Amino acid sequence: MIRHLIFDIDGTLLDSVDLHAKAWAEAFAAFGITVPADRVRSQIGKGGDQLMPVFVPKERLEREGEKLEKFRSDLFKTKYLPEVKPFPGVRALFERLKAEGHVLALASSGKAEEVERYQEIAGIRDLVDVATNSDEAERSKPHPDIFEAALDKLGRPSRGQAIVIGDSPYDAEAAVKAGLPVIGVLCGGFPEAQLGEAGCTAIYRDPQDLLDGYDASPLRRGLP
Repeated sequence: MIRHLIFDIDGTLLDSVDLHAKAWAEAFAAFGITVPADRVRSQIGKGGDQLMPVFVPKERLEREGEKLEKFRSDLFKTKYLPEVKPFPGVRALFERLKAEGHVLALASSGKAEEVERYQEIAGIRDLVDVATNSDEAERSKPHPDIFEAALDKLGRPSRGQAIVIGDSPYDAEAAVKAGLPVIGVLCGGFPEAQLGEAGCTAIYRDPQDLLDGYDASPLRRGLP
């Protein structure tokens, strides 16, 4: 059994990817930058420090990046956060994992207050052992910093005793850079082939599918 499980949140546990894309597109528009939400969506999974440079020229980013990020954060909190819902099976999955003896960590590129609120929305606050946020990582995914921070909080488990569960290729890339295997879920909307190419060793539809297949999963049986 792989004891330490490190979960991404957005798109993995919570149905929030489209909402984040809409918030970013609206924030860009408020600053006179036209970017369709579907283009932004392909970048969700990165933190703002990695997402904004894709759409904002460097000089303008240096001048207005902090204001843009704050505008986006406030907009998401007030307009879109109330619409965020957990995917089916999240609470039940975490209850099963705890009963089986797993240690559960969250590794998100979101701000600390967002990560706290997400645990409430998902109904898993009492089941989470460790949570990290953007304040604990110099760079967001696809850099490995946030997973390195989670590993530090978990006491640096031995090789083969920690695994990442995420929905985006950026989760997979960051996990591989941190020396961690990764399981992908399709509920965040990224193609299965893209997750496989990024390094996912197994792929499930969503948290409910992972729960249903737990006994035969790498979480229970370990990796080959």
